[in-house]
Amino acid sequence: MSLESTIRDYLIKSYYSNQGLEYNFVRLPIGGCDFSTHAYAYNELPEDDISLSNYTLSPEDYNYKIPMLKAINGTSSVPVNILATTWSPPPWMKTNNAYTGISRLKTEYYQTYADYHIKFFEEYAAENITIWGITTTNEPVNGVLGVIPFNCLGWTAYELGSWIVKYLGPTVRNSTFKDIKILTGDDQRYSVPYYFNVLVAEYPEALDYIDGVGVHYYANAIVPAEILDLSIDQYPEKFLMATEACAGFLPTDTKVLLGSWDRANSYISTILQDMNHEVSGWIDWNLCLDTTGGPNWASNFVDSAVIVNATAQEFYKQPMYYALGHISKFVPKGSVRIEVNETTKLLQTSVPNAAFLTPRNTTVLILVNTEGEKKIKVKRSDDYMILDLMENSIVTIEFK
Repeated sequence: MSLESTIRDYLIKSYYSNQGLEYNFVRLPIGGCDFSTHAYAYNELPEDDISLSNYTLSPEDYNYKIPMLKAINGTSSVPVNILATTWSPPPWMKTNNAYTGISRLKTEYYQTYADYHIKFFEEYAAENITIWGITTTNEPVNGVLGVIPFNCLGWTAYELGSWIVKYLGPTVRNSTFKDIKILTGDDQRYSVPYYFNVLVAEYPEALDYIDGVGVHYYANAIVPAEILDLSIDQYPEKFLMATEACAGFLPTDTKVLLGSWDRANSYISTILQDMNHEVSGWIDWNLCLDTTGGPNWASNFVDSAVIVNATAQEFYKQPMYYALGHISKFVPKGSVRIEVNETTKLLQTSVPNAAFLTPRNTTVLILVNTEGEKKIKVKRSDDYMILDLMENSIVTIEFK
């Protein structure tokens, strides 16, 4: 909103139009998160209001979120799925009566917290905005360990399973919003076996309500992607969704690094790795940030695929933006990942890749060359081509 309307519209078209990256997802905070200007939730007052009698959207919804969502829906040529997530409910629902820190949901508010989500659906439906899915709380480990300075709510697998089976699941499925997807987890790779497999072992009935599992990007360097296969393979009717990623998140990182190819390389390599290990969608974190990597009320600044310079009234498309486009432009909804057989000669190294059959009746192959120039042969059925891969390049091929 710091950009004049013409530039702002161009930013949205750069992501969601056919002339842009053709994004088809949005992740939407339910209330505030760290990338809000302040910590907030809905129905903060009166406290202990079990009926949520004062549940109203915030000025942030009316001034920022809803106008942007309507602009996105008006720009995209395909339906845009909105995945909504609560970072923290109002403090009075929590054991520590605060937005951040070690906390649990008070058991007397388990039903109220389920109703809190239904109220959100209703408020957005009144604005003609449809919610596609929710996650059961952003990064629940944060509220267990208390190591981060921003909005959170802690869950154990047992507690979360109980809430899903006895409260959230029945409340959603018995409402007019019964088709909304419910994703558990929404935390790092290492948490998937805990917030899905252990949860289901404790509460098998949770499978009646859980549609998928959300997974974040930040521990990928220390947790192999194979953990995703082990967690989800025996549940083919469920899906994995990568729900948050950003660069520059480590304390020692330069927060905004304009023109960074390394960050683009990290993005595309991670996306292909995830999709080769059962992940069926990938959502970036912030659509845009300012030149400091914010705003962020907790000073948890990071980088973004688009950086807005309000003073100059311009924005910058980072290499990350173009890396994301190799997926969002060429692998539309309904695509199916297919196997790639790779043969390397002595002293050669692998070229990270992923391939898909698309609803356009095409085959798409995406290649990431993180090294010097390479010559490779790509064969599909009886057709083949010889490719010269430039140093540090991303190459997408689409076969009719």
